[in-house]
Formats: sequence, structure tokens, C-alpha cells
Amino acid sequence: MKLKNISLLQAIALLVGTIIGAGMLGIPYAIKTVGVVPGLILLLLLGIAILLTNLIFGEVVLSTDKKHQLVGYAEKYLGKTGKYIMLILTLFGFYGALLAYIIGEGEVLSALFGGGNFLWSILFAFVGSLIIYFGLRLVKKLELFLTAILLAVILFICFKGLNSFSAVNFTGSNWPLFFAPYGVIFFAMGGLSAIPQMKEVLIGRGKSVKRAILIGTAIPFIFYSLFVIVVLGVTGVNTTEIATIGLGAVLGRSVLLAGNILAFFTMATSFLAIGLGLKIIFQTDLKLNHGLSWLLVIGLPLLIFIFGLNNFIGVIGTVGALGGGLEGLLICLMFLKLKKLRERLPEYELPKSKLMVAVLIAVFLTGAGAVLWSLF
Repeated sequence: MKLKNISLLQAIALLVGTIIGAGMLGIPYAIKTVGVVPGLILLLLLGIAILLTNLIFGEVVLSTDKKHQLVGYAEKYLGKTGKYIMLILTLFGFYGALLAYIIGEGEVLSALFGGGNFLWSILFAFVGSLIIYFGLRLVKKLELFLTAILLAVILFICFKGLNSFSAVNFTGSNWPLFFAPYGVIFFAMGGLSAIPQMKEVLIGRGKSVKRAILIGTAIPFIFYSLFVIVVLGVTGVNTTEIATIGLGAVLGRSVLLAGNILAFFTMATSFLAIGLGLKIIFQTDLKLNHGLSWLLVIGLPLLIFIFGLNNFIGVIGTVGALGGGLEGLLICLMFLKLKKLRERLPEYELPKSKLMVAVLIAVFLTGAGAVLWSLF
């Protein structure tokens, strides 16, 4: 295989690996509340919105000479105010994800070994916090390997579920709650942080970034759609917050083991990667010492969990809608400033359509508003 094709595949795998994760396990339950047809329509609409947002951010990255992450790009194109808002959203997203994985791991380990969710969550958080403290880094190849295995497990579950599939589970819809799954879907489809790294993988081949973003966003959408159809077709109203738990109850021990073991490793690697990344932010950007940085990383989500916030779907839905949605809004605002502030001509340009940006912003604000309304 030619070297340029290998680098393209690496860039695609990077985005797919960043997007596909534990959030996928919650989409069927979230869509159950509105029905399969409205839920799949929302998944398609948000898939298009997220694809456009990824392409917009890709153009922002290609228009900038220096290397940055989300916070750095926000500062360049939106000033200090944009920088601090993006930093707050990033911290909110990191902490929300850590909390969600503590909750989710308790449910998965309880399904595998029995016992109470709470104790398993505490045990997982304790072991994970030790690894974060000593700085054990995850090898990126392991994450990509787990992503490939996860895709294979999805296909395995789909195959096993054919005999238990019932189209009756697709009847019924609740259109007034159309935006209810918004945050969960957004959490599951988020992958903006991978795009600056994709530019580095495809260095000197900026034109391939657009293609990699298109393919890398489409693959998770296809697998998510297939997963939702099979899970809801099999478990229907009995779909659990973490889909593999309910599937295992219907399809037997092999699916319970395969699905939940992969769910465990998917959430564990994400927990450690996010925890280590957050600790680095505290140490390098805020100049905090190692011990305090570690305590801030693990202490806050663990305390919130202990004091009773233990709803997996509620957490990822809120983080996705408020964190991911508002990040998307800031990306759109960067896009409006791009032509005036860019440092170089990007290898691809999207039409500078104010209507497109307005529609995206409306989607992000509507989703965030719906979540805030449900909270208060």
C-alpha cells in the first residue's frame, strides 16, 4: 500500500477512534424515549450538523500556521473571551465524561460480576486514580485496536440479534420529545479534538484532510445507526441505559460477556486518557503541582458521584448538549472570523454561507436550551 494511503487511513482511524466510545452505549436508551423513527431522524440531522462542524474546524486548522488545540484556536479567532469560554467548556466536558465513566463502569462491572453498582464504581475510580497519579500513559495503538474490536463486536451483536429482532418495537413515537436524545448523540459523535492531530498525520497533504473528515465522521454514524436499529429491535422498551447490559439479558451470556467487556475497556481507556490529559492541563497551563493536579482531576467527579449524581444518560446528555453543542457554536463563530484572521489559504474552503452558520447555531442553541429546560 502506498505511503500516502497509509497516512490517510491513519487520519481516518484517528477520528473514528476519537468518536466511537462509551457514548454509543447510551444512544439506544436515549432514542427509546422518542421512538425509533424520530430518533433516527434526529441522529441523521445531528450527524449532518456535526459533519459540517468538523469540516468547518478542519478549515480553521488548515488556515492556521501554528499548532493549537481547541482553546488555542478559540483565542486566535475569538480573543481572550473566546479562549476562556472554550476552556470552561473543555473542563466541563472532561469532568462530565469522567463522572459518566465512573457511573457506567459500575453498571457494567455489576452486570458482569454481580454486586452493587456503587461499590464497583468506587473501586474503578480508585484503581483508575492510581494509574492517573503515577502517569501511566496509554498507547494510541491500543485505543485504535480497541476501536477495531468494538466495531467487530457491534457486527457480532447485530448478527446474534437477528433471530430476536422484532419490528413491533419500532412502532410508537413521541415527537414532542424530539430533542430529548440530542445531548447523548452529541456526546457520542464528538471528535473535534482529533482534527488538529489529523493535520499532523497528513502533513503536506492538506487536501486529504477534508476526505479524512468525511469518511471518519461517516463511519461512526453508520455503525451507530446500525447499533440503534438492532438494539431497539431486540430489547425495545426494555433497553437499558448501557445497551449491552439489556442485550446480554436477551441474547445470552456470549453477548453479555463480549459487549460488556468491550464496554469496560472502552470506558476505562477513555477515563484514563481524559484524566491524564486534564492533569497535564493543570500542571502545564495552570502551573499546579502534581499532587494538587491529581486531586482536582479525580476528586471533583468522585465527590459528585458519591453525593448522588449517578444517572449515566443524564450526565452524558447534559455534557453533550451544553459542552459539545456550545463548542460547536464557538467553532461557527470562528468560521465567521476566518477570512479576516487566517494566516494562510487552506487546502479546501467551504462556502461562507451565513445561512448555514445560522442553521447550525440554531441547532446548537435549541439542543442546549432543551437540556436546560429539562434540568430546571
